[in-house]
Amino acid sequence: MTEALSTTLDELDRRIILATQSGLPLVPEPFAAIAAQVESSSGEVMTRLQRMLASGVIRRIGAVPNHYTLGFRGNGMTVWDIPDDKISHYGALIGQLDFVSHAYERPRHPPEWNYNLFAMVHGRDRAEVEQKVTRIAELLGDDNRGHEILYSSRILKKTGLRLVSDK
Repeated sequence: MTEALSTTLDELDRRIILATQSGLPLVPEPFAAIAAQVESSSGEVMTRLQRMLASGVIRRIGAVPNHYTLGFRGNGMTVWDIPDDKISHYGALIGQLDFVSHAYERPRHPPEWNYNLFAMVHGRDRAEVEQKVTRIAELLGDDNRGHEILYSSRILKKTGLRLVSDK
Protein backbone atom coordinates (compact mmCIF):
# COMPACT_ATOMS: atom_id res chain seq x y z
CA MET A 1 0.00 0.00 0.00
CA THR A 2 1.35 3.39 -0.90
CA GLU A 3 1.77 6.17 1.64
CA ALA A 4 -1.07 8.15 -0.02
CA LEU A 5 -3.45 5.26 0.55
CA SER A 6 -2.49 4.68 4.16
CA THR A 7 -5.47 4.13 6.44
CA THR A 8 -3.75 5.83 9.37
CA LEU A 9 -5.91 8.70 10.53
CA ASP A 10 -4.49 11.77 12.17
CA GLU A 11 -6.33 14.17 14.47
CA LEU A 12 -7.61 16.35 11.61
CA ASP A 13 -8.95 13.30 9.75
CA ARG A 14 -10.84 12.27 12.88
CA ARG A 15 -12.27 15.77 13.34
CA ILE A 16 -13.42 15.79 9.71
CA ILE A 17 -15.10 12.39 10.12
CA LEU A 18 -16.81 13.49 13.33
CA ALA A 19 -17.98 16.70 11.65
CA THR A 20 -19.39 14.95 8.58
CA GLN A 21 -20.66 11.56 9.74
CA SER A 22 -24.16 12.87 10.44
CA GLY A 23 -24.27 14.66 7.09
CA LEU A 24 -22.92 17.74 5.43
CA PRO A 25 -24.38 21.08 6.50
CA LEU A 26 -27.17 22.31 4.24
CA VAL A 27 -25.44 25.56 3.29
CA PRO A 28 -24.16 26.90 -0.06
CA GLU A 29 -20.55 25.94 0.78
CA PRO A 30 -20.66 22.86 3.01
CA PHE A 31 -16.92 22.13 2.83
CA ALA A 32 -16.11 25.67 3.94
CA ALA A 33 -18.47 25.22 6.91
CA ILE A 34 -16.78 21.93 7.83
CA ALA A 35 -13.35 23.55 7.41
CA ALA A 36 -14.32 26.33 9.83
CA GLN A 37 -15.56 23.75 12.33
CA VAL A 38 -12.34 21.69 12.20
CA GLU A 39 -10.05 24.73 11.90
CA SER A 40 -8.71 23.95 8.43
CA SER A 41 -9.30 25.04 4.82
CA SER A 42 -12.03 23.77 2.51
CA GLY A 43 -9.35 22.57 0.08
CA GLU A 44 -7.67 20.53 2.81
CA VAL A 45 -11.02 19.06 3.90
CA MET A 46 -11.83 18.01 0.32
CA THR A 47 -8.32 16.58 -0.22
CA ARG A 48 -8.53 14.52 2.95
CA LEU A 49 -12.06 13.27 2.17
CA GLN A 50 -10.89 12.22 -1.31
CA ARG A 51 -7.91 10.39 0.22
CA MET A 52 -10.17 8.62 2.72
CA LEU A 53 -12.50 7.60 -0.11
CA ALA A 54 -9.61 6.27 -2.21
CA SER A 55 -8.20 4.27 0.69
CA GLY A 56 -11.56 2.86 1.77
CA VAL A 57 -11.64 4.59 5.15
CA ILE A 58 -14.97 6.04 4.05
CA ARG A 59 -17.13 4.40 1.39
CA ARG A 60 -19.03 7.30 -0.09
CA ILE A 61 -20.20 10.84 0.19
CA GLY A 62 -23.76 11.18 -1.00
CA ALA A 63 -27.23 12.41 -0.32
CA VAL A 64 -29.52 10.23 1.79
CA PRO A 65 -33.01 11.57 1.16
CA ASN A 66 -35.99 10.69 3.31
CA HIS A 67 -38.22 9.30 0.57
CA TYR A 68 -41.31 9.32 2.79
CA THR A 69 -40.95 13.05 3.44
CA LEU A 70 -40.65 13.60 -0.32
CA GLY A 71 -43.95 11.75 -0.89
CA PHE A 72 -42.55 8.39 -1.96
CA ARG A 73 -44.42 5.94 0.27
CA GLY A 74 -44.53 2.82 -1.91
CA ASN A 75 -40.81 2.01 -1.61
CA GLY A 76 -39.87 -1.58 -2.31
CA MET A 77 -36.64 -3.51 -2.39
CA THR A 78 -36.77 -5.55 -5.56
CA VAL A 79 -34.82 -8.78 -5.68
CA TRP A 80 -33.90 -10.41 -8.96
CA ASP A 81 -32.59 -13.79 -10.10
CA ILE A 82 -30.33 -13.05 -13.05
CA PRO A 83 -27.32 -14.87 -14.52
CA ASP A 84 -24.26 -14.27 -12.36
CA ASP A 85 -22.10 -13.37 -15.35
CA LYS A 86 -24.43 -10.46 -16.21
CA ILE A 87 -24.85 -8.95 -12.76
CA SER A 88 -22.31 -6.12 -13.23
CA HIS A 89 -23.97 -5.06 -16.46
CA TYR A 90 -27.50 -5.13 -15.09
CA GLY A 91 -26.54 -3.66 -11.72
CA ALA A 92 -25.06 -0.62 -13.45
CA LEU A 93 -28.00 -0.32 -15.86
CA ILE A 94 -30.66 -0.57 -13.16
CA GLY A 95 -28.71 1.61 -10.73
CA GLN A 96 -28.84 4.47 -13.26
CA LEU A 97 -32.65 4.51 -13.44
CA ASP A 98 -34.05 7.68 -11.88
CA PHE A 99 -36.45 5.75 -9.64
CA VAL A 100 -33.77 3.41 -8.22
CA SER A 101 -31.69 4.76 -5.33
CA HIS A 102 -29.27 1.85 -5.20
CA ALA A 103 -28.61 -1.53 -6.82
CA TYR A 104 -26.14 -4.12 -5.64
CA GLU A 105 -25.17 -7.79 -5.71
CA ARG A 106 -25.88 -10.16 -2.82
CA PRO A 107 -25.09 -13.86 -2.54
CA ARG A 108 -27.74 -16.44 -3.26
CA HIS A 109 -28.74 -18.97 -0.60
CA PRO A 110 -30.48 -21.75 -2.56
CA PRO A 111 -32.89 -23.31 -2.39
CA GLU A 112 -34.58 -20.75 -0.10
CA TRP A 113 -33.13 -17.60 -1.69
CA ASN A 114 -32.21 -17.53 -5.38
CA TYR A 115 -31.91 -13.77 -5.81
CA ASN A 116 -28.58 -12.11 -6.50
CA LEU A 117 -29.42 -8.53 -7.55
CA PHE A 118 -31.16 -6.07 -5.24
CA ALA A 119 -32.54 -2.68 -6.33
CA MET A 120 -34.44 -0.18 -4.20
CA VAL A 121 -37.38 1.17 -6.23
CA HIS A 122 -39.22 4.31 -5.13
CA GLY A 123 -42.77 5.31 -5.98
CA ARG A 124 -45.59 7.38 -4.57
CA ASP A 125 -47.56 4.18 -3.93
CA ARG A 126 -47.29 0.45 -4.52
CA ALA A 127 -49.01 0.62 -7.90
CA GLU A 128 -46.34 3.04 -9.14
CA VAL A 129 -43.57 0.78 -7.80
CA GLU A 130 -45.11 -2.20 -9.61
CA GLN A 131 -45.17 -0.22 -12.89
CA LYS A 132 -41.51 0.61 -12.45
CA VAL A 133 -40.66 -3.00 -11.63
CA THR A 134 -42.35 -3.99 -14.90
CA ARG A 135 -39.97 -1.58 -16.68
CA ILE A 136 -36.98 -3.25 -15.01
CA ALA A 137 -38.31 -6.70 -15.97
CA GLU A 138 -38.56 -5.51 -19.59
CA LEU A 139 -34.94 -4.30 -19.46
CA LEU A 140 -33.81 -7.70 -18.18
CA GLY A 141 -35.85 -9.66 -20.73
CA ASP A 142 -35.12 -13.38 -20.68
CA ASP A 143 -32.34 -12.83 -18.11
CA ASN A 144 -35.06 -12.17 -15.51
CA ARG A 145 -35.48 -15.65 -14.05
CA GLY A 146 -37.70 -14.38 -11.24
CA HIS A 147 -38.18 -11.43 -8.94
CA GLU A 148 -40.08 -10.19 -5.90
CA ILE A 149 -40.85 -6.84 -4.30
CA LEU A 150 -40.20 -6.52 -0.58
CA TYR A 151 -42.08 -3.43 0.57
CA SER A 152 -40.84 -1.18 3.35
CA SER A 153 -43.01 -1.37 6.44
CA ARG A 154 -41.19 1.34 8.42
CA ILE A 155 -38.38 3.84 8.12
CA LEU A 156 -35.06 2.69 9.51
CA LYS A 157 -32.44 5.16 10.60
CA LYS A 158 -29.84 5.22 7.84
CA THR A 159 -26.47 5.43 9.54
CA GLY A 160 -23.23 3.57 9.38
CA LEU A 161 -20.40 3.09 11.81
CA ARG A 162 -19.79 6.22 13.86
CA LEU A 163 -16.68 7.54 15.56
CA VAL A 164 -17.19 8.75 19.10
CA SER A 165 -15.54 11.94 20.21
CA ASP A 166 -13.01 11.63 23.06
CA LYS A 167 -14.56 14.72 24.66
